[in-house]
Amino acid sequence: MKSCSIVSVLIKSKALVAVALVCSGSLLIAANSAERLETSCSAGAQAQSAASTNDVIATATKAGGFNTLLAALEAAELTTALEGPGPFTVFAPTDAAFAKLPAGTVDSLLKPENKGKLSAILTYHVISGKVPSSALSTTPAAETLNGQRIDFKSTDGKWFAENAMIVKTDIACSNGVIHVIDAVIMPSTDTIADVATSAGKFNTLLAAAKAAGLVDALKGNKPLTVLAPTDEAFAKLPAGTVEMLLMPENKDKLKAILTYHIISGRVYSNQALQAKQGKTLQGGTVEFAMRDGAVYANNAKVIGADIDTANGVIHIVDTVLLPPAK
Repeated sequence: MKSCSIVSVLIKSKALVAVALVCSGSLLIAANSAERLETSCSAGAQAQSAASTNDVIATATKAGGFNTLLAALEAAELTTALEGPGPFTVFAPTDAAFAKLPAGTVDSLLKPENKGKLSAILTYHVISGKVPSSALSTTPAAETLNGQRIDFKSTDGKWFAENAMIVKTDIACSNGVIHVIDAVIMPSTDTIADVATSAGKFNTLLAAAKAAGLVDALKGNKPLTVLAPTDEAFAKLPAGTVEMLLMPENKDKLKAILTYHIISGRVYSNQALQAKQGKTLQGGTVEFAMRDGAVYANNAKVIGADIDTANGVIHIVDTVLLPPAK
């Protein structure tokens, strides 16, 4: 769902870890660690009772090659959670994967003052429930414990989670499944306002949000779903409409229109279509439907869907939505 050109512009703001061709040594380390993981998780029928006690943490510990991940989980106080019943799907970066990060990154993340940032990164590697490799072909994206989604794709017969190649799959553990990856995947750290600003296509929306006193909400911690009209969408309004709405005396009317484009929480396109409608911060509802192969929010076509940000998700629309008159 990130194939639209405008989406390509937007996702450049997402903090990505560069993907290079994995050198044979790093791949060998990942593969050897994965083999030990698989061995420790599936010791055979005679050791089945013992294997059942090997949760995600115990499995990674016994395997070796995941010392950085385990240290990071401990620093973020997530170890106990991953020892719980789950089930979890964990995309586990090897020590070699962490070593690819810029010098000093790991040391910085392990500092107590960066616990929140570290937790956000690590929970971006965990999905609630079991997602086997056989489901990847029918699961283009999955929501993580971080709240943001990770995308799956197949290239030249290899599966990727975002930019990380999955080098070993379906390692069964007592409380979930592990897929080993060759790179650390990074969630977006940019807010809705940051992403919109970087895109350069939402100048009118941002000016309107500022005039309506909504910029802080678009930068806040509360997750939001924004149906974001482009500058071209605003230009479709009758001449003089935007100028009129930006006048101080029309602040309440402007705010009502803008909040009609905002839904509380993260609502991805498939969820919106399933729900068929969403209640907006304005109080009214927006109807979602699929027409001619495209998603629509009322009469507005969604031309870019499911753009993750640190505090929500953006769907780009080609028309400004106007709330029904009360």
